[in-house]
Amino acid sequence: MNDQPDVQSVLGNMKAGLGTLPAAIQLAATADPAMVLEQARSSAFAMPADGALDPETRTIVYLAAALAASNHACVTAMTGKAKLQGIAPAKLLEAFHIARYALATRVVGDAEPLLSELAARDSSQAA
Repeated sequence: MNDQPDVQSVLGNMKAGLGTLPAAIQLAATADPAMVLEQARSSAFAMPADGALDPETRTIVYLAAALAASNHACVTAMTGKAKLQGIAPAKLLEAFHIARYALATRVVGDAEPLLSELAARDSSQAA
């Protein structure tokens, strides 16, 4: 007995949950059906049915991560899911603001070698 879903079931579940199928998933269903099944398995691993986060929070976290990762396909998918879930615009905008802030903060963190050099120069000139 095989407990693994078939590709068409996965596609149906994805469409129901997202409102539409991402183009890459549609193409993969023909070109690489095993990848579609792996994507479903990975989704279940990352977001188990009995997970600690409620569905709305998961969507918001996923959306923010997709924004920060510049993953247009996932931003599109999570925007559709958020619409289906009726997530308030203020929550979606806050997720957007957090993702933008995380990237801005990354620039500050990445500048540590530069800031260190500038601080060393400043302290040597003060001496």
